[in-house]
Amino acid sequence: MTALFIALGVVIAFIALLAHRSIRVVPQAKAGVVERLGRYRRTLDPGLAVLRPFIDRVRPLIDLREQVVSFEPQPVITQDNLVVQIDTVVYFQVTDPRAVSYEVANPLQAIEQLTITTLRNVIGGISLEATLTSRDHINGQLRVVLDEATGKWGIRVNRVELKSVDPPSTIQEAMAKQMRAERDRRAAILNAEGVKQSQILTAEGEQQSAVLRAQGERQAAILEAEGEAKAIETVFAAIHESRPDPQLLAYQYLQMLPELAQGEANKVFVIPSEFSQAFASLGQALNRRGDGPPTTGPAGGTPAASLQVAAPARPTENGHLDEAA
Repeated sequence: MTALFIALGVVIAFIALLAHRSIRVVPQAKAGVVERLGRYRRTLDPGLAVLRPFIDRVRPLIDLREQVVSFEPQPVITQDNLVVQIDTVVYFQVTDPRAVSYEVANPLQAIEQLTITTLRNVIGGISLEATLTSRDHINGQLRVVLDEATGKWGIRVNRVELKSVDPPSTIQEAMAKQMRAERDRRAAILNAEGVKQSQILTAEGEQQSAVLRAQGERQAAILEAEGEAKAIETVFAAIHESRPDPQLLAYQYLQMLPELAQGEANKVFVIPSEFSQAFASLGQALNRRGDGPPTTGPAGGTPAASLQVAAPARPTENGHLDEAA
């Protein structure tokens, strides 16, 4: 009875071992390479797969997803003989599990060494400044070379990125000084442009103010002249409507003579000759208004009480008035 149980246990264990060696489940995004008696047989897709026990062997599963690997910084010499430390990041994906299993022994190490040699070849042909400013160009060149070289390995390189580019410390200090000088220059230019713009705006404001002030003064002068013209026109119209006689005009002129003589500089003034007749007429009018009959002078022709009007004074050569007799 005990031997029967032992035999039954051995049979069950053998069946379990056969099932384990015959049935294999492959997860999604994985692939398995099956070898039969040491030779490549087939590639297992995701799902349930049945194998021949003790004949078929499945190699370690291969990840078909895109993978990212970062390499250590490597010293690279640029075209201008400067040593820079560059570390790279490579994005790749396995496209052929059979090729990646049999065409290359260590895929990651192969990709790393190929990346380093390609990077030195590319960086050696450009300067440090181009290295710092042309990363997209360098990334494109690296990806093309790596993808072409790894194609036969069943690997597709999707993208290559320069993670960091570290120049020597002396070069970094020089670059920092250059950047500070460039910022100072830009600040000085902006300051000068600000001062220039401020002066231009100030000058334009003063110009507009002067123009507006001149226009205001001109308008005021025009209005003042129009007012004076209107006043003269009104006075002239009033005089013509009242029809003054020569005696009234002469009397008004006599009233204005004291105002003309006011001031320290007004020492001499000239009476126009055309007013002499008006003065004579004014004297005759005053004589006619007297009480007694008109009397004659010694000569017998001129009234004694009449207003004697002197002849108008004429300026002499020395600037004084020539007094009339």
